[in-house]
Amino acid sequence: MPQRLAEDRARLAELDSQILELEGALALLLSQRSVVKERLDAYRYPVLSLPNEVIAEIFVHFMPEYPACPPLGGLQSPILLTHICRLWREIAHSTPKLWRAVSLSSRNPFSLNPNNIWLGRAGCFPLAIRMNESDGCTVDASSLFAAILPYRIRCQYLELRLEHYVPYLPRIEGDFPLLKHLDLELDSEELDDKIEFSRVPMLRSARLDVFAARWIVLPWSQLTTLELHTISLQSCVPILEKVTNLSECNLGLSIHNENYIAKPPIMLPHLKSLKANGDDLMNTFLDSFTLPLLSKLDVCEKFLGPNQISSLATFISRSECKLQRLRISCIKSDPATYSAAFPSIQELTFGTDEETQLGHLMSV
Repeated sequence: MPQRLAEDRARLAELDSQILELEGALALLLSQRSVVKERLDAYRYPVLSLPNEVIAEIFVHFMPEYPACPPLGGLQSPILLTHICRLWREIAHSTPKLWRAVSLSSRNPFSLNPNNIWLGRAGCFPLAIRMNESDGCTVDASSLFAAILPYRIRCQYLELRLEHYVPYLPRIEGDFPLLKHLDLELDSEELDDKIEFSRVPMLRSARLDVFAARWIVLPWSQLTTLELHTISLQSCVPILEKVTNLSECNLGLSIHNENYIAKPPIMLPHLKSLKANGDDLMNTFLDSFTLPLLSKLDVCEKFLGPNQISSLATFISRSECKLQRLRISCIKSDPATYSAAFPSIQELTFGTDEETQLGHLMSV
């Protein structure tokens, strides 16, 4: 027993000595840690040393280019910027350009908040407003249209994709003093009367489907750019006869009569670019137009009829236009016949972006 006690006392002394050594080492490490932490705490990351105005400008370039609407969350969303740190949140909230484009839907609670938090942060900037019923809107239509009304006078770009909400469209009829572009797809005829967008002095561009073209009244002579889609040429004619200042036109046609010809041919004296496509055959498309200033034509070959070269030559002769760029999509004939027939056209393009196997570019 005395021997065991002596061994324990010796072991205890040894352990105490080791503990002292470790405590000394720990104290040294804690001291070194404190010095390193002080240096880190005193360090200002370069991005945090930038002026707030520069950070705000970086934020603006982080977003989709206006008037495209940013997503609610994730990359390119202003909401993401508010989740990084307090400084970034304050800068984002006080940068109106980040909030001037919004997609109104039930998935964006900021857009439907009673105080319109999202649009309210846009300050006095013009706005781009998008509403797409297919986005999964589950709130009542009144809330969606009520969100637009207070900001109508600042709306610069308006895009509406409506089906069941079409009857609510008359609620926003009225003044849009800054509106430059109107994009409407109605997918329904549930309207009692035509809707007039008559007080839109800045409107220059419109995109309409067949139902919107039927029910919406615009100051047509103001437009310089027009896209009509899922519509027959017969339905286009009453509108095309009114857009006398049009310089660019895009037609996505659904053919009801493949041999229809507008008589007399539609005269668009200022039109410089015409694009026309569709899934059906239309033999006489170019016979419906006289376009003296046309320099760019993009058309499906099946719109040229069985005698494509003759159809094009007759159109060019009647219009007395000087085509510089000609694009023939869905081509089945020999591209060389076009370059041989029209040597004065500077650029001939064949095929479509999707049909790369048909792609063929010739520059004369």
